[in-house]
Amino acid sequence: MVHHIRKLFVLIVALTVATPVAAGERVTVVELFTSQGCSACPPADALLRDLVQYPDLLPLSEHVDYWDYLGWRDPFAHPDLTRRQRQYAQQLGLSYVYTPQFVIQGTVQTAGRDRDSILRQINEMQALSAPAVVDVLRAEDGQLAVRLEQMALPSAADIWLVHYLPARTTAVAHGENSGRSIENINVVRHLTLLDRWSGEPKTVPLSRELPTDGHFAVLVQQSNSGPIIGAARLPAPAR
Repeated sequence: MVHHIRKLFVLIVALTVATPVAAGERVTVVELFTSQGCSACPPADALLRDLVQYPDLLPLSEHVDYWDYLGWRDPFAHPDLTRRQRQYAQQLGLSYVYTPQFVIQGTVQTAGRDRDSILRQINEMQALSAPAVVDVLRAEDGQLAVRLEQMALPSAADIWLVHYLPARTTAVAHGENSGRSIENINVVRHLTLLDRWSGEPKTVPLSRELPTDGHFAVLVQQSNSGPIIGAARLPAPAR
């Protein structure tokens, strides 16, 4: 027990002298629910790729599994992402889920084929202030942590770690997109709930045992896929 307390004390001391590496970064999160088994999705995938060039956007490709029955099993589909989309449908007052669907900042949604509507909603969300400032710190030993300052929240929020792959190209052999080569960008592979936050000052250390491939981001989001109130990209963790 004393050994664990000593380790915790050392970690706290290290983080108090940490250097901000993404201090107060403000990014607008653009989630695309898509599937390689959906013939309407490739144009939306292409639009998401276009959005990557903007440093103030965090585009994420989230592959659902309910189109797998059409003859092609999407290698990036995961039931957790389907569950996330269904939670959005409930929060946003939709009676069904569909692809391609864009959700911006966890607050508004639109069909993936409506480019003008998507760009307009992104601009509207960027005009609003994200209330939570997400600081990413790196201690002298390389340890990364997320720091949140005190603020009043209407309800508890979730702190998510997002692991995503920057780009993947897949030759689709069956299903509605048979014969096509599909390029997906910022493909979400894991969503990990790090902690919950009630508005108190909080520092959340990140594990050193993160996957060696891909990129990472942190989302601070009202529980059950509510509005995203803060987000930041993470630098590559020290190895």
